[in-house]
Amino acid sequence: MNKKEGNIQKANLQSNRILRLGFPKGSLQEATLKLFRKAGFNITINSRSYYPSIDDPEIECMLIRAQEIPRYVEQGVLDCGLTGYDWIMEQDSNVHEIAELLYAKESLGKVRWVVAVPEDSSIKTVEDLNGKRIATELKGFTEKYLKSKGINAEVDFSWGATEVKPPHLADAIVEVTETGSSLRANNLRVIETILESSTRFIANINAWQDKWKRQKMEYMSILFESALYAERMVGLKMFVRKEHLDKVQRILPNIYPPAIFPIVTEKDWYVVDVVIEEKNSRDLIPYLRKEAYAFNIIEYPLNKFNP
Repeated sequence: MNKKEGNIQKANLQSNRILRLGFPKGSLQEATLKLFRKAGFNITINSRSYYPSIDDPEIECMLIRAQEIPRYVEQGVLDCGLTGYDWIMEQDSNVHEIAELLYAKESLGKVRWVVAVPEDSSIKTVEDLNGKRIATELKGFTEKYLKSKGINAEVDFSWGATEVKPPHLADAIVEVTETGSSLRANNLRVIETILESSTRFIANINAWQDKWKRQKMEYMSILFESALYAERMVGLKMFVRKEHLDKVQRILPNIYPPAIFPIVTEKDWYVVDVVIEEKNSRDLIPYLRKEAYAFNIIEYPLNKFNP
């Protein structure tokens, strides 16, 4: 084989490199779509197709229910995917966890699987579930949890609308919640949390051993984590006179040191640029202006931030 033929073969091999990724359909879909876009991927989901288009020719996306992604990743049908820790536990899947991504349907955090009963139920603790009927989508994990507590109850798989099952179709439910608002709206009270869950970026064991796929997934993980971290942060930029620099630095949170640059055209003036938590900016900006004499204060959003 001559050099030219070798280069052509190498190019063909590289062009065939595809990472098969499971994109979660359902409750995580919109939040994951937002994450991909903020991470820099232009992705479009057609309501009539299970293959979202993405502007990375090395990634092939498949739209699959989050509950099924751990199984397909474990089997190697998919190289990687985004799913919940709850579904990994439910199926006891043997997969490699690349990263924990703290986002859910409505918030940047974890969700809880809770045992809930009607407000007027005599059930006060999980021990009171002996001999009772429980409805849940998390059937396998719930059975294992109850067994570990020595509780003998009948656990039925729920195909949806689990909150309406008590009291006629079930004595209690195990349901996922972020805020608890849906449970309260259905006159249910929580008696115990059995699992906290967050979104996980997972890989097939063999795919993780592939050098190219592993690097591709690691790079994607960095982008995802950077995009999520940036959701909580903002940048602040301001002009500060030399004599006020020390005071500004004392006022600014010490999470990340500010970048300070002299303004070439303005003697004894500096630009101070810093990243802070967005929740602090409302109090910080007026204080910097009135007490530290900072001028031209600009708050700007961040797409990605990787400390």
